[in-house]
Amino acid sequence: MKKPARKAAKRRPSPRPKKRALGDKVKVLFTEQQIRKRVRELAAQLNRQLGQNPVLIVSVLENAFVFTADLIRALKVPVYCSFVRADIRDSSVGGVETREITYTPSVNATGKDVILMEGILQSGMTFDHLYRYLTGQGPTSLRTMVLVEKTDERKLDMPLDFVGFKATGKFVVGYGLGHDGKYKNLSYIGQLG
Repeated sequence: MKKPARKAAKRRPSPRPKKRALGDKVKVLFTEQQIRKRVRELAAQLNRQLGQNPVLIVSVLENAFVFTADLIRALKVPVYCSFVRADIRDSSVGGVETREITYTPSVNATGKDVILMEGILQSGMTFDHLYRYLTGQGPTSLRTMVLVEKTDERKLDMPLDFVGFKATGKFVVGYGLGHDGKYKNLSYIGQLG
């Protein structure tokens, strides 16, 4: 008995890439492979320093969420995570400009080894405020880690224990870093131009 002939499957055309708005080009600064390698290196350094001690990761939303997720999976110590969001309010009282920075939810760092993580460090003012807040709680140790340090925008000289990459220029995006809510899903870090 003859088997019926199979019909050839229709090939679907590959989806066309979405067009970007004019001026919406992303120049690759650090590839996906470079990022993976650097995250493994940072995790290895932490594993050596921490030994078997548990660590509290305090990650600043929203820029550090992808970086934090990849890093903690490479750690060999017990990890506790706390994600905080900065609330910044500028006001003027009697002609004097003031800035109030608060973080929610609150974090208890007392007696703990803490790693404070940020996706991108620009002026350093908000990160320094959180660093001082955590220092005031009396942690056993407090280390800082940033994925990208914008060296041309730093206003404060604060301690950075671990830096993934250094960059200059405006609008660094990708790997959790966004601009106007876009580009966080890019697997690489790029410069928006």
